[in-house]
Amino acid sequence: MSSFISYLISGISLGSVYAIIALGYTMVYGIAKMLNFAHGDVIMVGSYVVYVAVSGMGLNPILAILLSVIICTLMGVVIEGVAYRPLRNAASPLAVLITAIGVSYLLQNVALLIWGADTKSFSNVINLPSLKLAGGSIVITGVTIVTIIGGILIMAGLMLFISKTKTGQAMLAVSEDKGAAQLMGINVNKTISITFAIGSGLAAIAGVLLCSAYPSLTPYTGAMPGIKAFVAAVFGGIGSIPGAFIGGIVLGILEIFGKAYISSQMADAIVFGVLIVVLVVKPTGILGKNIQEKV
Repeated sequence: MSSFISYLISGISLGSVYAIIALGYTMVYGIAKMLNFAHGDVIMVGSYVVYVAVSGMGLNPILAILLSVIICTLMGVVIEGVAYRPLRNAASPLAVLITAIGVSYLLQNVALLIWGADTKSFSNVINLPSLKLAGGSIVITGVTIVTIIGGILIMAGLMLFISKTKTGQAMLAVSEDKGAAQLMGINVNKTISITFAIGSGLAAIAGVLLCSAYPSLTPYTGAMPGIKAFVAAVFGGIGSIPGAFIGGIVLGILEIFGKAYISSQMADAIVFGVLIVVLVVKPTGILGKNIQEKV
């Protein structure tokens, strides 16, 4: 029983990381109707920033994380302005998709040139004591606690931001109808840039949490988590913030249980297989209602 609970906690922790990444995907899609497949590589860049700041420059971990968030936020704005904005009214959605893949490979290769292909050992920047339960048979690490609580707080904060702030209301208006929003005086370009900025900032936080739990870093670190987070967003209903969070948690639990009870080599196949089943039964995902589901 203690093993089951430990696996469950690990699954929720991993799922919380997927959820934070998926929130970036779902916000960008919900508002700009674009799929930013370079999102996973922003995770990698954010992780490298923290690695260099802490290991190379001896910076305080909190300051290193803040620096990572700032750099990734600015990167998100630049990527949107340079790569995606010119294609916003492209005749084919494939143009945006191909560009996103191109940006992803660009970030990976720039990272290869700067840091090389060797695996870096990521120093854990979350130094909190572990929590022991059931006489020590269940141990919850500080990273796990921070990851789970952080995921919940980020989801709640985003929902409040969208529903209670002027910028959030502008995002909803742009999501509904860009043309009508512009006629109402909303700066569509600025609103979409803010969306990319928020998503990229969340990617930096997710990268720190991911590499703290699994302390290895390469230029390809963000590739698979990015894909799985996209799966989580679709699983929960892309465009829905609660859906992205639920999808991430479910995905993390499925992956950990698949590795523990079935096969570590088949875990990814199981996750994607369950996604296919869910989408066959409910194509819009768990909380998706229609293609225009709002954030």
